[in-house]
Amino acid sequence: MEKPNNSLPEDYFNDVYRNSEDPWDFETSEYEYRKYNSTVDALTKESYKNAFEIGCSIGVLSEMLAAKCEKLLAVDVAEAPLVKARKRLEKYQQIVVQKMAVPHQFPSEEFDLIVISEVAYYLAWPDFKLLQQQILAHLETGGQLLLVHWTPVVHDYPLTGDEVHDDFMKLSGSGQPLKHILNQRVETYRLDLFEKQ
Repeated sequence: MEKPNNSLPEDYFNDVYRNSEDPWDFETSEYEYRKYNSTVDALTKESYKNAFEIGCSIGVLSEMLAAKCEKLLAVDVAEAPLVKARKRLEKYQQIVVQKMAVPHQFPSEEFDLIVISEVAYYLAWPDFKLLQQQILAHLETGGQLLLVHWTPVVHDYPLTGDEVHDDFMKLSGSGQPLKHILNQRVETYRLDLFEKQ
């Protein structure tokens, strides 16, 4: 089965959320809970002054990130999950929830943390490369980029989790814009933390 050549459109996600308010069981899955805890535990700084979460869905991870972020912009391409995210996160003054189609829409400010959890493999290569450029342009020196992605192949998705992470690895090391700080690999997901040099 051939993988798609284009990034998955907003309608794909609206259809998924039309069938279920929590299609990936973010709220109830023990697996998701452990993964989100590992995600937050991987962050090496006590707090971040301006964070950006790309693909926040219904806001479960956003809520866990709140304790570490003085300010957090949480965005998603689809409106359906954001209805639930806004309700979940309304008590957190430091969190702003917005509908945004990254990478073609991207905030103008700089961030000291960008989190991409289970999102980048929805992009085809041209959009993914644009996403990398946007991240490098908007991540401040010393700022961190945290990637977490499912590694088994999903035929609906243009990229795999490993393709996403391996391509960011090419941007790390001597003479590259990123420094690789941490790698964790469990049975079905991979986590990598980078810092801008």
